[in-house]
Amino acid sequence: MPETQQRNGRGGWLRPSRSQLLVAVILAICALVVTLQIRSSAGEQDYAGLRRTELVALLDDLTAESRRLETEIAELRNTQQQLLSGADRQRVALEEAERRRDELAILSGTAPTVGEGIQVVISDPNHAVTETLLLNAIEELRDAGAEVMEFNDQVRVVASTWIAADGDRFVMDGVTLNRPIVIEAIGQPHALTEALRYRGGLVSEIQDERIGGTVSITSSAEITITSVRDPETPRFAKPA
Repeated sequence: MPETQQRNGRGGWLRPSRSQLLVAVILAICALVVTLQIRSSAGEQDYAGLRRTELVALLDDLTAESRRLETEIAELRNTQQQLLSGADRQRVALEEAERRRDELAILSGTAPTVGEGIQVVISDPNHAVTETLLLNAIEELRDAGAEVMEFNDQVRVVASTWIAADGDRFVMDGVTLNRPIVIEAIGQPHALTEALRYRGGLVSEIQDERIGGTVSITSSAEITITSVRDPETPRFAKPA
């Protein structure tokens, strides 16, 4: 009998509960997101030519991002404790799963969303702005922490978004965009604005005499993004 109980005890350790598996998945997703953010921000940059105010702004943005991540880590640890030792583990697990589901729906572009951010209006009278500049703008905003982006109230930017030139117009994910180009981005307004005004960034590129355009950036406490993407049906994967 003792040997049987010992084997059962060992088997229990080898078979984690559903709540423990959920905690592991949540922590793995968060670790992946943080790693991708760090890698995307780790490209080679030359800070030698920056003014003091620009360096201070960069430091402020990094400090704010660090505090946000610390808060998120604390929340995840608290959720982990509730899942592992709380009396109502099933309810906590369900609430956490629903919260993650809603977040993933926003990130994947399948749900509308609202939040603080900026609106960027790009005027291009000479039609000299290229698709490369717009792609660079997307990357600059992503690196600055933009969580959701939308072009001309028509196209929701997702991981697979592409853009090409079609004469004097642009085509993004199969949708024709007319000028002026309007970008709405949800994120920390100051960080997003500084990313575009960074020396050599979108604003300086477009307002250079070679292009002769203008860029207007407006911060807002409420940016509403209503365009959504239809979820793609997996070709190979299926529920287990």
